[in-house]
Amino acid sequence: MIKKEKISFFLLSACIACNSGNEITKKPVQLVTLDPGHFHAALVQKSMYPDVDSTVYVYAPAGNDLKYHLDRINGYNARAEDPTHWDEKIYSGEDFFEKMIAEKKGNVVVLSGNNKKKSEYIVSSLQNGFNVFADKPMVINSKGFEKLKEAFAVAKKNDLLLYDIMTERYEITTQLQKELSMIPEIFGTLEKGSIDNPAITKESVHHLYKYVSGNVLTRPAWFLDASQQGEGIVDVMTHLVDLVQWEAFPEKIIDTNNIKINSAKRWTTDIGLSAFQAITKLEKFPLYLDNNISNDTILHIFCNGEINYTINNVYAKTSVTWRYKAPEGTGDTHYSIMRGTKANLVIRQGQEENYKPVLYIDPVSADPGYKLMLTTAFTKLRDKYPGLELTSVGKMMKVIIPEKYIEGHEAHFARVTEKFLGYLKNKNIPAWEVPNMIAKYYTTTKALELALKNE
Repeated sequence: MIKKEKISFFLLSACIACNSGNEITKKPVQLVTLDPGHFHAALVQKSMYPDVDSTVYVYAPAGNDLKYHLDRINGYNARAEDPTHWDEKIYSGEDFFEKMIAEKKGNVVVLSGNNKKKSEYIVSSLQNGFNVFADKPMVINSKGFEKLKEAFAVAKKNDLLLYDIMTERYEITTQLQKELSMIPEIFGTLEKGSIDNPAITKESVHHLYKYVSGNVLTRPAWFLDASQQGEGIVDVMTHLVDLVQWEAFPEKIIDTNNIKINSAKRWTTDIGLSAFQAITKLEKFPLYLDNNISNDTILHIFCNGEINYTINNVYAKTSVTWRYKAPEGTGDTHYSIMRGTKANLVIRQGQEENYKPVLYIDPVSADPGYKLMLTTAFTKLRDKYPGLELTSVGKMMKVIIPEKYIEGHEAHFARVTEKFLGYLKNKNIPAWEVPNMIAKYYTTTKALELALKNE
C-alpha cells in the first residue's frame, strides 16, 4: 500500500512538473517585453495584476538598456513593502525580434524603448497575433503615422488590442478639471478661443536629470537623439494633445478633418559633456550624435516644441519644455487652463503651490450669486469624490483634495495598465479610443511637419 501511494505521489508530481510550462497553468495574460530601453517598461511591472502571469519573457539586445531594466524589476521584487514576484526569462541575441515572433511565448507585447522602429514592431507584433501595450509615442513622424493607421487596421482584422500608455489621464487634478468642465452651473460651456487666447492651454516642463523609484535615472544616449527618441513635439506632447481631446470632447470621436495646425515650432535644449556624462554614465558622445554637437562639447537636443491648433473649431495650445535639472525640492511641472463661459479651470504647479499640482476655479465675472451656485453644484462632484472641499484664494476657489486621491506619476502606470487589461478581458474598448489615438498622432506628426517646413 505504501509503495502504491508513493507511486501515485510521484505520478502526480510528474504531471505537475509537465504542466508547469503549459498554458493551462498560466494566467490569461502573459507579458512579453520587447527591447525595454525606456524606464516606463519597468514601471508597468511596478505592481502585480491578478490576470497577469508572473513569468515575463524579455527579448532585447544585450547591453545597458537591458541591464537597467532588469535592475529595476529586481528592485521591485526585493523591496521591503509590497514586493513583486516577477520571473524574467531573457533572450538577448541579435535576432531578438525574430525570436520573439517565432517563439510566441505570450499574448501581450509591452513596448517602451527606442522609438525609431516602434511602428514596425507594432505592426509586426499585431500581424503575428500579439496584443500591443505601447508607451508613447507610438510614432515620431509622418511615415510612422501611416504605419500606425495600418496597425489599427491589422488589430481590428485580427481581433487584437493596440493601446498606448496615457498616464496623465490618472492625475487627480486633471481628472477633476475634466469633471468640473462637465458641470454647466460651474463651468458654463467651453469657449472657442482664438489663436492669441486659446480655449485650452496645456504646458509641461520636464528634466533630463531626474529620480525614478528613488534612484537617479540613467538615460540611454539614444534618448538624447531626436531621430531615435522623437522630438519633443511628437514625444511628451502626445500626453498634452491626448488630454485636450479627452477633456474638451469626452467620449466623442475626433475626426482628423476637424483638426487644423495653425502654427508649430521646435527648439533645442543644450547640455555640455559633463551633464551628458551625469545622465548617461558614458564618457563621450556616441558617433550618431555628431550632427547635433557644436564645439565638440555642446549637445543640442530637439526636445522642445509648441503647437497652436484648432480641434472641432476650438483653439488649443500645447507646449513642452525640457531643462537639465530641476531646482532642489521641485520636479516636472504642469500648467493647464480650460476657459469656460462661467469660469476658468486652472491647474498650477508653481512656487505658491509648493510645486504640487493645485486646481483652481476662477470665475469669469464678479456675479455675487456665482459662489452660492458653485458651492451648491460642487456637491455633485463631492458625491463622487467624498472629502473634496473648496477654499477661497482671492476671487478664486481652490479645490482641496484629500491625500487618498493623490498618486505619483509612477503609480499611474498601474492605473493605465489596469484599464488596458480590462479592455483586453472584456473586449469593451470604447468606440472613441481608437479614432482618437489616430487623431492624436495625426496632430503631433502634422505639427512636426509644419515646424520643420517653417525653418
